[in-house]
Parts: sequence; C-alpha cells; structure tokens
Amino acid sequence: MNILELQNLKKYFATQKAVDDISMTLEQGSIFGLLGPNGAGKTTLIRMITGIFYPDAGNIILKGKKFDPENDVKHIGYMPEERGLYKKMKIGEQALYLAQLKGLSKAEAMHKIKDWFKRLEMESWWNKKVEDLSKGMGQKLQFVITVLHEPDLIILDEPFSGLDPINANLIKDEIYRLAQNGTSIIFSTHRMEQVEEICDHIALVNKGKKILDGTVHGVKQDFKENLFSLQAENLPAVISSPAFDLIKADKEHLTVKINNGHKPNDVLSYFMNNGAGIISFKEMLPSLNDIFIKLVEGTPTARQFENIPA
Repeated sequence: MNILELQNLKKYFATQKAVDDISMTLEQGSIFGLLGPNGAGKTTLIRMITGIFYPDAGNIILKGKKFDPENDVKHIGYMPEERGLYKKMKIGEQALYLAQLKGLSKAEAMHKIKDWFKRLEMESWWNKKVEDLSKGMGQKLQFVITVLHEPDLIILDEPFSGLDPINANLIKDEIYRLAQNGTSIIFSTHRMEQVEEICDHIALVNKGKKILDGTVHGVKQDFKENLFSLQAENLPAVISSPAFDLIKADKEHLTVKINNGHKPNDVLSYFMNNGAGIISFKEMLPSLNDIFIKLVEGTPTARQFENIPA
C-alpha cells in the first residue's frame, strides 16, 4: 500500500522552476531518502507535502485520497532542519502545548510525553528552558514533538544534526521501530552514509527535477562498474588476462574490472591456475555518494534553471 503519491508536481517562483514535474510514491512502513544538493527543490517539495505551499500543478495523494491540507495535516509529523521551538518556554510545558495542538487531550499528551521522555532519557529535562539546551538536546525534543501524535507520515530533515553518536543511535533505533510499526518516513539529509544505512528507497532531485528513484540496493546495482577487490598470496609476477583489466595493485590487494563476456569465476580461475592463494574476493559497489556526485556533476539537470516563457 502506498501512503503517499506525488503526481507530476510543479512549483514555480518568479522565473525559476523550484519543482519541475516530480512524481514518486512512498510505501507504508518505508524509510525513503530524499536527496539533493542545496537548491535542488527538496524543501519546496516537503512544504507542498505538508501543506505549507500549494503546488502550481499536479496532485498529492495521501492514504489513497487527494491531500486536503486543512484536514490531513494531522496525519503528518514534520521535523524541519531549523529549530521551531519557543526559547523561553519550559520543555515539558512546550511538549504538552504542541501535543494538544495536534489534537491530543491533556491526559493523553502527558502520558505519551512521559513515555517518550523516558525512552530518550529526557526525564530530567522537564523544567529546563529551550534556550538552555544544546543543539543535540534540541534535536531530541523536536523529534519527540514530531512523532508524539503518532502520524502516519513523518518527515525528518537532517534529524541527526548536532547529535553525538550515542543519541544518534537512540533516534535511529526509534526510526526503525516506527517504520516496523507501519509509519512511513521521509528522511532528508546531505549525509549519504546515513542514507545507505537507514533508507530502503531513495529519490535524488537536482534543479527541480527527479533524476533517480529506486531501492538503495537496486540503485547501487544499476551503477556498478564490474569492479572487484581481490586479496591473494603468491600473486603472479605478471598479471594479464582477457577476462579482466588490472585497475590497481597494492601488494596482495588488487582491484580488477571484469571485461564484457566474462564472469567473476574467470578471474578466480586465472589466479588459482597461476598458483595464487585466494584470501578474499568481492564485488565493489559504488557508494551513494559516488552516484550522487556522478549524476549531479555529469548531467544536464545540473545546469541553472532556464527562464520560464512568459
């Protein structure tokens, strides 16, 4: 089941195409990475999904129905990159106030807040003021406020910013738990290693256009270059075979590229037949960061926006 469908969304500002005909779907319980460089259109896309902006064209389908911002925003939790907290207000009071704005009763809100504060080791913070929090502490509070009303769709923009490794793992575990319980999550970040670890699907946008969409595994498979890492003892003094090209050699460690028409077993057979003792042999898949750079720097969509005809 798809929790969210974006159908040919467009949003223009003056003569710029901030979002230019983007379509994508998000499955229930999926952790979806929304990627792109600064100015790509990610924030505009998120603001349309949350009802802050209205699209100039296209449709947003939430839970099988056309998105109605006035009534459907309660199904969404949005954690922006910038702080959205009242600095002079006490943390407990603020969480309680914002939870009630999301439609929870005072008693229900209090119960959920205490549960989340305990889960994220925030119980002693209740009477602290927001202005006294570190950036990481503020991130934990914003995360709690975002998920407190148990939305069907959660949008997290750089959720690990300012968090130390221990607290980042706490939030990460909660993201996994929410997804396992059926919550759908859009995860926007510049940190590609976090995307590879957390997300199961990704979309890459650049200059208002979607240029990549798929599962993390599928995308990496699509961009692989038949590169393999081999570690072996007693390598032959001269390495030459029609099955592969030698890309790099560092003592017992080799990087080879298998040529068209040949298979990994052909590489193994060559070295074994030449007396080498194989220690390890594995395919080298590109990182999402490598793919990101390749697509953004090497495609026409990396150019500046073109003026929209009057």
